Amino acid sequence: MSEISTKPYLIRAIFQWCVDQGFAPYLAVAVDNRTTVPRNFVQDGQIVLNISPDATQSLVMGNELIAFQARFGGIAQNISVPVDNVSAIYARENGHGMAFEVSALPSGDAADTDVNIESLPSAVSSPLTDDVPEPPKGGGRSHLKLVK
Repeated sequence: MSEISTKPYLIRAIFQWCVDQGFAPYLAVAVDNRTTVPRNFVQDGQIVLNISPDATQSLVMGNELIAFQARFGGIAQNISVPVDNVSAIYARENGHGMAFEVSALPSGDAADTDVNIESLPSAVSSPLTDDVPEPPKGGGRSHLKLVK
């Protein structure tokens, strides 16, 4: 019997913590051919998604896949992200959250999917709502923890 990864459980736990605290949970995702996102919002092989209940509809966070509907530029889109591609989940307001190693992407995918964990709170360049303020600019190290 194979062991189930803790990653989807940790993602759901951080999501729930963010929602309970009134924070907007953001997902940093390495984009490959298994990821269904608007490609014009992808930068350097990654995208940052606002997955708060106010920004999404029909959010399903399974053990293998995270799927929901969201608006990009006013147009509703279906989003599908393999859990293996999630590199971090964090609160937009304070940057607290957790970072993960991204599983090896299938060959032929973009090689520039490395995620700079230190830059995640400032990498929020594709929020799902137009009136999202900039995240706080704190000096020093990120609050994200790399989980292997």
